[in-house]
Amino acid sequence: MTEYGRGPGSEPWHPEDPLYGDQGWDGRQAAHGQGQYGDQQQSYPQDPYTQQHQNHQQYQGHQQQPYDQHQQYGQQQNHQHQQQNHQQYGTPQDPYVQQPGAQPQYNGGWDTGQQAAMPYGAEPQDPYAQHPGGYDTGQDYYGTPEAYPPPQPPGRREAAPEQQPHQQASTDWDPDQPQEETHPFFTGADAPADREPRDDDDDPDDDGSRSSRRDRGGNERRGGKGKKKSRSGCACLVVSVVLVGGLGGVGYVGYTFWKKQFGAPADYAGSGSSEQVEVEIPEGAFGYDIANILRKQGVIKSSDAFVAAQNDNPKGKLIQAGVYLLNKEMSAASAVTLMLDPKSQNAFVIPEGTRNTTVYKMIDTRLKLKKGTTADIAKTKAESLGLPDWADDNPDVKDPLEGFLYPAAYPVAKGSKPEDALKRMVSRANKEYGKLDLEGSAKKLGLKTPWELITVASLVQVEGKYKHDFDKVARVVYNRLKPGNMETVGRLEFDSTVNYIKGQSTLDIGAVDDLRKIDDPYNTYKIIGLPSGPISNPGADALHSAMNPTPGPWYYFVSINEDKTVFAETNEEHEKNRREYEDGKAGQ
Repeated sequence: MTEYGRGPGSEPWHPEDPLYGDQGWDGRQAAHGQGQYGDQQQSYPQDPYTQQHQNHQQYQGHQQQPYDQHQQYGQQQNHQHQQQNHQQYGTPQDPYVQQPGAQPQYNGGWDTGQQAAMPYGAEPQDPYAQHPGGYDTGQDYYGTPEAYPPPQPPGRREAAPEQQPHQQASTDWDPDQPQEETHPFFTGADAPADREPRDDDDDPDDDGSRSSRRDRGGNERRGGKGKKKSRSGCACLVVSVVLVGGLGGVGYVGYTFWKKQFGAPADYAGSGSSEQVEVEIPEGAFGYDIANILRKQGVIKSSDAFVAAQNDNPKGKLIQAGVYLLNKEMSAASAVTLMLDPKSQNAFVIPEGTRNTTVYKMIDTRLKLKKGTTADIAKTKAESLGLPDWADDNPDVKDPLEGFLYPAAYPVAKGSKPEDALKRMVSRANKEYGKLDLEGSAKKLGLKTPWELITVASLVQVEGKYKHDFDKVARVVYNRLKPGNMETVGRLEFDSTVNYIKGQSTLDIGAVDDLRKIDDPYNTYKIIGLPSGPISNPGADALHSAMNPTPGPWYYFVSINEDKTVFAETNEEHEKNRREYEDGKAGQ
């Protein structure tokens, strides 16, 4: 009986061992190259594994136990592998052929370290594979295609496909050599079989790539040459362009916001062009209101620039309503400076004490209208121009607008309508009169209505001529209006009223007897009391004096010169003062 343990130099385990022999425990197969009945070794150049293929055909039809079927599968694989090696490298020498005269020797114990080692990954031997009558011996556990191949004895196991003889992996680890990545995520083993190759895949000509693709199913997928990393480069370029464009857009928006919030406002340079424009600034317009009007007329470029220049100029806040003659495309600072210069103001100014007839002529001249145009509009549209309710509608009133064209500067631009200017003036009078308690002051002074108070102020404005005389002139009016006045017997006897009737302004109006013959409700030499209406447009000073006269006994006054007016209690004193004045004048 052949021994199981073998010493050094003897052949390793062989299929003819009685425990794993092809004939079971009863049969004995001769070793390779030896007769079945103890003949000497045969020498022939045939494939040393041909006998295994013959044994496989000999017992193909017999019912085998599970281990015999596994042995049959291994023999087929080993035979194919040996035929390929035979065709490629010739007939090699069988390392397992028993040499002449070599007999197995028993060393009398277990051989440790000398027996052929089982390759890594091989299935362990089944000690029960040849026992007849094993559990469920009639069922083939390895007959399905999905089953793993049955375990093979060490001598019949073929090397793993990736460990070919010429590609044996080195067991020594070299830290200087790059290590091959084995994780499925990086090798692509987990990728679907039908995935198209990526541009960053390895070159299809690379041997490692071909072997890895054969390991994943044997289907080689070759990508076109020259495309490696091309799409990745394009993607990076697109992302870079998008990022640069986005940063540029954000920067532009931020710069625009900063410039709008903190940058200098848009502005012209210099004193402007030669083209001039007439700009009207209404009452109550300040700051941005004025700036918007100038910007719309083309004088300045931006409202912010004008407001900034107005704040920088110490007198910038003194710009008033009116009409200004300015140049187009001026710098904001130049516009502010020019508007503060009276020469640039082209406003329509009504002096204090001006009669309505004079105002009408001025408007016709300003608007280049036919003479008498504004006077006709005033006569026909007086009730629609905004007169207050207490205005007297007595038919003896020559002009209902007299006293309501308030003296001030008005924007009367070229091309505007006369009624617009008149409405603005009446509105200004209502505004100024509304600031005062005209009704209360009239009652306190013995007058019937605010209308009469305005009439007194118009007389003071014309007769006084100078501001420092207004208070005493107002007292002369009220003293003459007192009942029981024996000096003038209730008549005012003002030359100004006669001049108003005649539409003139002179000191030599004629003899008193002749003046009393003029039949007119405005002739104070004939009528007792106040005239039917105001005879001028009084200013604020004359109105204030009419409401607050200086207490005194004066009934007469005579103006010696512009600096001096002599007031007297009686007519005799008055006549004396008048003669002295005339004599002094004649002596000059």
